Parts: sequence; C-alpha cells; structure tokens
Amino acid sequence: MIQVLDAAGLALFAIAGTQKAMMHRMNRLVSVLLGTITGVGGGTIRDVFLAQVPTVLRFEIYATAALVGASLMVTLRQIRVPTPWAAAFGGVTCFLLRVISL
Repeated sequence: MIQVLDAAGLALFAIAGTQKAMMHRMNRLVSVLLGTITGVGGGTIRDVFLAQVPTVLRFEIYATAALVGASLMVTLRQIRVPTPWAAAFGGVTCFLLRVISL
C-alpha cells in the first residue's frame, strides 16, 4: 500500500515539476529533466531521512517512470493537447509504470 502511494507521489511531483518548467517557458529537455528530478528528489530525501538506500539507486523502475511521464506530458503539449489532459496522461503513465514494476 505504501509503495502505491509512493508511486502516486512520484507521478504527482514529476508532472508538477514538468508543468512548472513549461509555465516558465523552459525548453523541452529542461522541462523533462526538471520534472524527473522533482519527482525522484522527494523520494530520495525521504529515503535518506529514513537511513535507507534511495529507491532510485536500487534496481527498480523509478526514475524511468518519472522520465517517461514527463516526456509524455511535454510531447502531448507540443501537439497542442490541453494541459489538463497532457498532465493526466503523463501522470497516469508514470504511476502505472511504477506500479507495474513493483
């Protein structure tokens, strides 16, 4: 159950970081990287505070899920899909990739 909530948090923060970068007119690559770092960074800080090896450093699909979700959002925005739909598709994709990898 905790891992499913972690996957939801990863998706939420990855999309929020990507959207914030796009609002500030960053280029596509920077938007994707900022979204990925934002999503992964929260989990990494949590793991460090709990004295655990960060999830991103283990052999799990974590950063890849954030990267794919952020990339999908940026790509959908480039083809003029409305922001709420692009964010939803990117977030759901990130969430599902992470949950399926568990």
